[in-house]
Amino acid sequence: MKRYSSRPQQPLPRERFRELLQQARHYDRIAGYFRSSLLELVYEDLAQVEQVRVVCNSDLDPRDIAVARSARDKGAALKEKWTEGETVIDTVLARERYQRLYELLVRRNLDVRVVGRDKAPFLHGKAGVIESKSGSSTSFIGSGNETRQGWAEHYELMWEDDSPEAVAWVQAEFDYLWNLAVPLPDAVIDEIGRRAHRREHAAAEDCPPDKLAPAAVVESPMYGRGEILMPWQRSFVTLFAQHRARFGAARLLLADEVGLGKTLSLATAAMLSVLLGDGAVLVLCPATLTLQWQTELWDKLGVPSAVWTSRKSWLDHHGHEIRTNGAADVARCPFQVGIVSTGLIFRHTTERASLLERRFGTLILDEAHRARRGARLGKRGAANNLLDFAQRAAANSRHVLLGTATPIQTDVRELWDLLEILNRGANHVLGHPGSPWHSPDQVLPLLTGQAVVEDEDEAWNLVRNPLPPRGEDAFFDYVRSDLGVPDHAHFSSRPSLHLGGDTRDMLVERATERGRGPTFWQRTNPVVRHTVLRRRSALEEAGYLPRIAVDVHPLSEHEKPFFVGLGLLTNTKIDIAYHAAEDFTRELRKRTGSAGFLRSLMLQRICSSVASGLATAKKMLERGEMDDEGVDDEAAESAEIGLLTGAETAALQRVVDALEDEPTDPKLEAVLHYLLGEPDWLSYGCIVFSQYYDTAAWVAARLVEKVPGDEPIALYAGADRSRLFRGAIVSDVDRDAIKKAVKNREIRLVVATDAACEGLNLQTLGTLINVDLPWNPSRLEQRIGRIKRIGQTRTSVDMLNLVYAGTRDEAVYQRLSERLKNRYDLFGSLPDVIEDDWIDDIERLEEKLREFIERKREANAFDLRYRDTVDPKDEPWEKCAEVLSRRDLIERLSKPW
Repeated sequence: MKRYSSRPQQPLPRERFRELLQQARHYDRIAGYFRSSLLELVYEDLAQVEQVRVVCNSDLDPRDIAVARSARDKGAALKEKWTEGETVIDTVLARERYQRLYELLVRRNLDVRVVGRDKAPFLHGKAGVIESKSGSSTSFIGSGNETRQGWAEHYELMWEDDSPEAVAWVQAEFDYLWNLAVPLPDAVIDEIGRRAHRREHAAAEDCPPDKLAPAAVVESPMYGRGEILMPWQRSFVTLFAQHRARFGAARLLLADEVGLGKTLSLATAAMLSVLLGDGAVLVLCPATLTLQWQTELWDKLGVPSAVWTSRKSWLDHHGHEIRTNGAADVARCPFQVGIVSTGLIFRHTTERASLLERRFGTLILDEAHRARRGARLGKRGAANNLLDFAQRAAANSRHVLLGTATPIQTDVRELWDLLEILNRGANHVLGHPGSPWHSPDQVLPLLTGQAVVEDEDEAWNLVRNPLPPRGEDAFFDYVRSDLGVPDHAHFSSRPSLHLGGDTRDMLVERATERGRGPTFWQRTNPVVRHTVLRRRSALEEAGYLPRIAVDVHPLSEHEKPFFVGLGLLTNTKIDIAYHAAEDFTRELRKRTGSAGFLRSLMLQRICSSVASGLATAKKMLERGEMDDEGVDDEAAESAEIGLLTGAETAALQRVVDALEDEPTDPKLEAVLHYLLGEPDWLSYGCIVFSQYYDTAAWVAARLVEKVPGDEPIALYAGADRSRLFRGAIVSDVDRDAIKKAVKNREIRLVVATDAACEGLNLQTLGTLINVDLPWNPSRLEQRIGRIKRIGQTRTSVDMLNLVYAGTRDEAVYQRLSERLKNRYDLFGSLPDVIEDDWIDDIERLEEKLREFIERKREANAFDLRYRDTVDPKDEPWEKCAEVLSRRDLIERLSKPW
């Protein structure tokens, strides 16, 4: 037995290690945490060893380890843990060390595994076995590090023992841990390689344009956490850059299905446009999405932005208010990205007029399907205020990006409303006036493959206006060459007679082709050229998204005693309040045209909870207005109640009288039963959703009283309303703190408003309860998407939907529930928004749902181009070694308009 110490004048093992490893065939090592300095001292000798195996520690939760064995992005969690201790300074100072480590890992003579804290809470004692080429072995054990820093700065002790008993004992310990561990993920190895070759660009101009997007995001907050832009998101950003280069202006409609991350795709494209010097970005979205947009930009990409508030001020990404001189200052955003509610656009406000006077580098309209024409008796009417604004603003913007999961609600011509926005100021989209592509009735038979073009002149008119770019089809290369049309031009006034003979023959051949697969007109047309649509089912089949089943409760009409049908049994006071709310809206209908919308809104609030109904009635009695919290419809911004009449006041007072004593709410009883009763959903972790803060805050407070054991309960709401409860202790907390605690499984019960629908990953929770149901299927899909995502350890998750029996909520839910029976794809065949007038007649709702599904089937030509381009062919961005300085990025994006 040999003993070593780092005391002065004591023998050090460095030379002994070199001697042993130079003759070694195998080297098994129990280490501490995996860091780039792990093998600093003995790299040269390890390179000669046939096989080196190292087992390291990780403080990952054992359930994360289980996920790491199976999920597509299994390296994300382990990568995050590894990068926590590795800074940019480390990367710069230790480049050679990264290079050496990466070389060993890719050569595969170094194999590293990670063991979780449940099996080995802390691998402090280090040990190993070295087997020589001659067959002899020796073992060592102690706190010894193999690094220069370890022996120079730490007090180290180590024993070496070559006796068979000692070698066998250490080997058995290693084998035990090795068999429990998981391989070091490729994501970590790739990150080591990226850092080994990292090169920082001080300014965006120094970075090659095709590398700028990955260079800007690879060290963003989301990539630092081990998250990445999904392939279809990167594909959209790449397409944006291609259209920018090809047409000079990117005009795109992003129509991915709900839950596929459209916001992040659009946000990354916007960031890229600013870095390329294209100018300011205006994001228009419903009021309830403004803070979600801001959170996504900052939390994911590290992009600063400002939101225009109802107080006529800007709110920055840290929650600081920036005062202005009034409404006209909406045109002077303090950051390059400004976010404004579409509610201001639906009205003729000062903000609307000021924004129309500005020119923008990029205009983004989220929930773009709200920009449309009215319809009466089957005829298309005038453009609404949002559509009118979008068309005029598009003419003053270089790039225009529209986002909606449902460009078609009930009429396919609604898609052309959006394409006309894209075409304003950019005739390369639908062509100059007179182009047949402006008429959906004329071209739809071609898009659906039901017709071909027999006439050469007709075919040529479809091709030349707009003239597609080279590369889309070989035919277009010949056309441009024959006519001498430059790449930047997208129209030709010359007749087809001026084409070469072979090119004319090709025109007729393409125009009339039939056969298996999509036709020429389906493959190459303005609609698919500027509309990007990816379907969840296709991504699941390709393995990009997990197929996680969803069991919707109640599973049967009589699953529990407190259900009757799909609804909860109510009490007399709740019934009185509900009928009084109906009386209120009937009275309101007599004097205002917005009564239909207000009826829906009032009844949804009454149906949410006793607490929400009471708070809403009191607010309206006190101020004569309805709080717009939780409302994302344009009507919420334009509805004006005015002074209440005596009958209206009396009806609201009856609501208050019925609910003021806070009668027992059956929704709370159901929540407690599923959390604490036989289903025991608390053990799986649960998020409880409501669209209204009043309901969410009430549920959280009641759960604090009812859930035993000082269970920590988080309330995740608006930026300044999030709380953490634990027994009698209530603390204001940042939303990021809640996210981290849930991710680390320190919190397993979250109550949230729909502010949590975007940008919050809750795959550590396995169940979801909807205390109320928004009449908006996409919102429901966003809610279940918080837990039905990569990293979810359950193969099926549970969702409970709560509605009061005998209410309009129950009637709507009964119609929707027929569409919820597919365990995997809940809302793939439902419209993004259910119109208020559909709900006025429940039978009409069923008819409209069927009509929507039929229209959606007719529109399947629109995703032909993009279903095969989900995954871009360029190198994954997480491997990008060229990095844009974060300082330059922040400075550029922090410049005012």
